[in-house]
Amino acid sequence: MGLFKNWRIRKPEEDNASVYISEKFGVRTLYIGSDTVQSSMRLARPNDLELAYTRSMMAFLLFHPDPRQVLMVGLGGGSLAKFVYHRFPATHIVAVEVNPQVVAVARQFFHLPPDDARFGVVIGDGAEYLRSEKRAADVILVDGYDAESQVEALSTSEFYRDCTRRLGESGTLVVNLWGGDRDFRACVDRITKAFDGLVACLPAGRPGNVVVLAFKSSPGRPRWSDLVKRAQVLETRYGLEFPRFVRDLAVMNPHDAERLLI
Repeated sequence: MGLFKNWRIRKPEEDNASVYISEKFGVRTLYIGSDTVQSSMRLARPNDLELAYTRSMMAFLLFHPDPRQVLMVGLGGGSLAKFVYHRFPATHIVAVEVNPQVVAVARQFFHLPPDDARFGVVIGDGAEYLRSEKRAADVILVDGYDAESQVEALSTSEFYRDCTRRLGESGTLVVNLWGGDRDFRACVDRITKAFDGLVACLPAGRPGNVVVLAFKSSPGRPRWSDLVKRAQVLETRYGLEFPRFVRDLAVMNPHDAERLLI
């Protein structure tokens, strides 16, 4: 029994589409209908970002360090929602999640806070919400995957155009993609077209995930030296590997020795 004392799993045999969780070595993990990890939380630090791709999604702070209105499409275990909620006390957050079971599990097992004046969960279709909601956002974070792949409605040209309409003039769209997805290049192309080419791709620390940053207006072809300075300040403030984000921006994007060319 000692071998398994740090391991628990709740997986319903009869329903392959169910939300279930596992727990191993102090890390609780969320799955939705498959063995693909959707979200993870270290029990000793429930408001930190355990998965590399979630930390990489916060790279938008290099360009937009003080967001006041954040919209999240796809909740998972609520890792990003919790991080923003606890680290950015002046920020208002709306998270849209289509599956009420995911919301219930996030609240019961992943320390997702209750709705209040700064934070609210909307149970509904993210694409429809983007079409109908009029309030502007500074940052839109999209992490919409089902058991096997990205949700189709959250990767269309129309959806990305709706994102541009919802963002303020200096706003940023942040999308988590799987580099191995057969539609990866098509998704990047759609985002690039919707945002007039103002797009940067950031490989996450874990192989496979790629975070796409799309800018409503030009970030001004920032100097590497300026990005490094910003990264050092942000790393100290939030404990995330922003210097690594800056280095990895050179991997997939146009640049020269002095500047990131977007």
